[in-house]
Amino acid sequence: MATSRTLVLMRHGKSGYPDGVPDHERPLAPRGEREAGLAGAWITEHVGRVDAVLCSTALRTRETLAATGLGDAPTRFERDIYGGSADEIIDEIRLADTYFDDVSVSTLLVVGHEPGIPWTALELAADDDTDVAREVRHRFPTSAIAVLTTEKTWAEIAASSATITEFCIPRADQ
Repeated sequence: MATSRTLVLMRHGKSGYPDGVPDHERPLAPRGEREAGLAGAWITEHVGRVDAVLCSTALRTRETLAATGLGDAPTRFERDIYGGSADEIIDEIRLADTYFDDVSVSTLLVVGHEPGIPWTALELAADDDTDVAREVRHRFPTSAIAVLTTEKTWAEIAASSATITEFCIPRADQ
């Protein structure tokens, strides 16, 4: 019997733009920290426990993960997620069971960047013409979250092998 897996794709929180700081080292802005906290609360309430995390090496993604409060899950920081295409991010997801071989990973969180994160959601979607997929295609602002489910193993995940079930843009005024 196939085991359902949940993939949570999150864009980093709103970042700052300090003078002279390279893109990879840009920190979160205060708004980004607040919204990442809201995102973590939403994930906890709507998805539940995160078993493992793949996170870009960029400072703003590492700070986003810390602000979500979900950083107690086993985490692997991967440079390929920073600036990664959908194919590169999917390649990292396929390695989840190898990266986290001492943990049963049913729910995987990936924290990354735009456009790679929304492109990954749309690439994996078996039906990219649903309301939620159209929402992902229309906009994927900072701290946004797409939740996908699949019956495939992480190693088997491929284009059109998942369903986008939820999309959230966490904001304090919601």
